[in-house]
Amino acid sequence: MPRRRTPSVHHYRFHDEWILPAPPDAVYAVLADAEGYPAWWPQVRRVGRADDVSGTVRFRSLLPYELVVAARESRQDPAARVLEIVMTGDLEGWARWTIRPHGAGGSVARFEQDVDVRKPLMRRLALPGRPLFLANHAWMMRAGRRGLRALLERRTPGI
Repeated sequence: MPRRRTPSVHHYRFHDEWILPAPPDAVYAVLADAEGYPAWWPQVRRVGRADDVSGTVRFRSLLPYELVVAARESRQDPAARVLEIVMTGDLEGWARWTIRPHGAGGSVARFEQDVDVRKPLMRRLALPGRPLFLANHAWMMRAGRRGLRALLERRTPGI
């Protein structure tokens, strides 16, 4: 289990739940394919694999800055449908996906993230920029949910 962070103006905790029209194993398979994220999540600009369990991810949303993180897999559990990474770089902390059944043939994907911002610009603008950073993250998550949903609908005709 990742360690908890001490709250500060540079600390963020996020929780999102996406209701998706595909079985949990199908959702897990897409989310486990980190290199495929740029194909369905517009704000994930690039994923570069370093080895079997680590790589670099570049994010860019509405605000005019890019975040670059080194990500290392800390848990990949297909039976429990849990994916977890540890991040360093512009964000330091962890992120986790947990996928559960929902309704008749659907899923809910829960996203949790606990990070400290390390990017100098964001640290300098921590107090006045926080509402914008939160809105930017929310917009990014909505776009990701739409992209994943569309991909799953294309892969699972008739849903």
